[in-house]
Amino acid sequence: MTDLPREVVDAAERLTRLARRAVDDAEAAAYERDRDDRLAEYGFTARVREDDDTLVCHPAEWLEGDTVRMDRIEDTDRAVEIPLSGSGDPEQWDAVEAHNAEVVERVADRAGDVHTANARAFADFMGNHYARRVETATAEELREFLTEYYPRNAWPSEKEREAVTQSLDHVFAVTETAMPEFSAVRR
Repeated sequence: MTDLPREVVDAAERLTRLARRAVDDAEAAAYERDRDDRLAEYGFTARVREDDDTLVCHPAEWLEGDTVRMDRIEDTDRAVEIPLSGSGDPEQWDAVEAHNAEVVERVADRAGDVHTANARAFADFMGNHYARRVETATAEELREFLTEYYPRNAWPSEKEREAVTQSLDHVFAVTETAMPEFSAVRR
């Protein structure tokens, strides 16, 4: 499991996106410095993997200069990977995030803290990976969330893990959208 708190990962992603949308190089550099300073407090660094447009936050101790040394990596789960582009329109990310945050609030009003945490994790996944509203998720995306993103990036408690599929039910219920059938193991 990563050593980075969720709010630091979220800030790193937000600052990376702001740097990408900056109107000049100085503004972009300021966002990147802010991101790097926040990560450095935890002994982490960030880079954007260009081949799949993914923000990778990993321990700085893995580096020698600017090169990752494979012999220094003991546990790859300490790294966090956040796709920066997806099948949606990245320019719409702010509007998508506002919509998804509203859905999370409606889940909070309806179902409590455990489901709210899971709804937030799902909103982050859909917004960050696909730049789309939560209720547009396909069955394949639900499987990807449950089997890949959630265990690695959401840092769920035992109660949250046990309730995650019910939490997804709440997300789709508050958006008045039918949840796609998917074959991932439901709890």
